[in-house]
Amino acid sequence: MSLRHYFRRPPAVTAAEAVSLVADGALVVDVRRAFEWNRAHIPGAVHMPLEVLPERCLELPDDRLLITFCTGGIRSAGAANLLTENGFDAVNMSRGLVDWRAAGGPLVTGERHPPS
Repeated sequence: MSLRHYFRRPPAVTAAEAVSLVADGALVVDVRRAFEWNRAHIPGAVHMPLEVLPERCLELPDDRLLITFCTGGIRSAGAANLLTENGFDAVNMSRGLVDWRAAGGPLVTGERHPPS
């Protein structure tokens, strides 16, 4: 993924908006690494680490809003730009996990994830 994906500001939503959008059918795409996912993740999210997103993004549904997600919102901003460039309807959840928790979003903790 090139640096330009990080410099443009993608469409963004707050965590509170993301919680509502997920309830309405949006899909969270978690771009964090496996050890971060194993610690805690959003139920129903797709785990697709940023390193593999360029090669695997076509596996994602193109008929749902995709909300990119990471710990703080920086990696997911680049991911949202990449997805948008590939024709997906995608937004970045700004401030990531910290705000998701504060907005009352559910989390799964301590679950093991098979290697990607």
